[in-house]
Amino acid sequence: MNENLLEILVRDLVAGLPSYKKEVYQYVVGVEDELASQSNTSEQFMSLLVKHAPHKQAAARFNMTYGQLMVLMREIESEIDEKLRQKESKAKWIDYSDHVKGNSGTRNNRSMQFLFMI
Repeated sequence: MNENLLEILVRDLVAGLPSYKKEVYQYVVGVEDELASQSNTSEQFMSLLVKHAPHKQAAARFNMTYGQLMVLMREIESEIDEKLRQKESKAKWIDYSDHVKGNSGTRNNRSMQFLFMI
């Protein structure tokens, strides 16, 4: 599955989380994304992660210990991964190229049309 589609599916799964889990997850990922946008290299990103410690920030913000936050994040990520695997196993790509109006001609000069279903 392509990266853009995975991103859309993950966003949908996160939106379906209970509000508390969603808030915690989105906070941590938001801080990480902000640090990533400030980085030019993976080394710089890792350095910013160590310096700013998004998980420690989240623990303080949500009144949890660091350990409690890490357990919750692993639980959330496992839940997202499991649901994503379920969606991937149900996903189907159907070639509709021959059914689209105006899409005739040789295979080399026409567009390919696919329907993606979950």
